Amino acid sequence: MNNFESLGLSKKLLQAVESEGYTTPTPVQEQSIPPLLAGRDVLGVAQTGTGKTAAFALPVLQVMSRSIPQGKRYIRALILSPTRELAAQIGERFSAYSENLNLNHKVIFGGVNQNPQVRALQKGLDILVATPGRLLDLIGQRHIDLSRVEFFVLDEADRMLDMGFIRDINKVLKLLPKKRQNLLFSATMPSSIADLAGSFLYNAVKIDVSPKEITVDRIEQKIMFVRKADKRRLLVQIIKSQKVKCGIVFTRTKHGANRLVKQLDQSGISAAAIHGNKSQGARTKALAGFKAGRIPILVATDIASRGIDVDGITHVFNYDLPNEPESYVHRIGRTARAGRSGVAYGFCDNSESGYLVGIQQLIGTEIAVDDSHDFHFPGAIPKPGQRPGKIKENKSQKKKKSIDNKKPRSGADKKPNQYRRRSKNNSREGKNRNHRNGNNGPRQGGNRSHRQNNRR
Repeated sequence: MNNFESLGLSKKLLQAVESEGYTTPTPVQEQSIPPLLAGRDVLGVAQTGTGKTAAFALPVLQVMSRSIPQGKRYIRALILSPTRELAAQIGERFSAYSENLNLNHKVIFGGVNQNPQVRALQKGLDILVATPGRLLDLIGQRHIDLSRVEFFVLDEADRMLDMGFIRDINKVLKLLPKKRQNLLFSATMPSSIADLAGSFLYNAVKIDVSPKEITVDRIEQKIMFVRKADKRRLLVQIIKSQKVKCGIVFTRTKHGANRLVKQLDQSGISAAAIHGNKSQGARTKALAGFKAGRIPILVATDIASRGIDVDGITHVFNYDLPNEPESYVHRIGRTARAGRSGVAYGFCDNSESGYLVGIQQLIGTEIAVDDSHDFHFPGAIPKPGQRPGKIKENKSQKKKKSIDNKKPRSGADKKPNQYRRRSKNNSREGKNRNHRNGNNGPRQGGNRSHRQNNRR
């Protein structure tokens, strides 16, 4: 099979595919579409950038269009997504593919007013794309009925579990009818995902697009060994010298992303951050500006990376190497999309060399080293025989930190009263900030709830 017509798609869907500029199906599309059209369950190991949205959206639309119910529409297909951005992107694809079909779909997620979503649900839908949190909220309010769902898609299952949504997924599964068609896509297949798949997939067709196939030749990968303190200067130098107009920078933390955006702005580079702590309005605005070309650099954390599907991204910067090797594959997959080429830089400091070892073991090859830059630091190069993982501090480093952190004993070394008062005021400000944010309960529970809301 080397074209979409041979996959068994209808003429109306073929017209939509052609208008989107698709000519040859990707491996995941080629392997998924025929069994899904035949009514089989599918278990797919694939990540964003492989064309998997079309792999399930096209069959869902074709199956749904075979019979249009009379009267008010009801939810016949449910697609569950871990993040708002990814849900929105899936919704955009359904809009494009269903242009010639008499089918209605809606995307719902948290962080925005629910009233427009409720009104759309009340009018009637054929296909619902949702994040777990808002879905269960509206089910609890009796706005959503899943009792007649015919097609269930669980996308990015491993990210779902990473974000703590396993209980929500199980709640949704209990609300679905037993007789239905299922599809699960996951970038990785640990035992937890295999167990989840086994709990609701029946005699599924297994499809595996391995990471080695994803790190395609079109992506030029480079590792640059650098001191942590020099990373920002190196990033600015590359962005300016190569005149990067569409690039993503990945950081490990949300605070790191915010700080880097400010530093880039100080260097005359326009950038925006996107991560779980940003409001939905801020995330949507940042992504829209990036897509439109008004913002050349997007700084993101892994929690948002799988929802970023933008054609024309030329550069990916792993400002902080990920501690999970699989995340590296997701990150660099943001470039070299739709047949284009791209470059992925990895900045490795001396605390991250173990992460680099794990990444190279996963992809099965050593990444080319660029040591021609001004900030090359040989001390960050992995040692012979080094194991993957975080670099542990040696005893002398721990001892030094322990000494530095000891409380001063002499009166001369004690903090002045003014400093202590300022610390007390800062503490009070933190409490007030928590009060404004509505975090009045126990600290641990409040933080967990806050994190969950941000991830929806």
